[in-house]
Amino acid sequence: MKKGIHPESYRLVCFKDMSNEHTFITRSTAASKETIEIEGVQYPLLKVEISNTSHPFYTGKMKLVDTAGRVDKFMNRYQKHMDKRKV
Repeated sequence: MKKGIHPESYRLVCFKDMSNEHTFITRSTAASKETIEIEGVQYPLLKVEISNTSHPFYTGKMKLVDTAGRVDKFMNRYQKHMDKRKV
């Protein structure tokens, strides 16, 4: 491994899956402005949209995750093209 390219400031961080409220603690260098208290210990909190507890590959359940309206944006952008194709 090359020396000096990996961060040295790993710390315990809590990740929270926003789709099912599952939390897990692991080491990370990611910055966070929010904190959470778990069992009397304060951890930096990072919110994620999907994790292994909600991902279709691991759960076997298909679920549409559209937190930013991406599907609607796509449909609006290509609506004219789809209308021309139907005619």
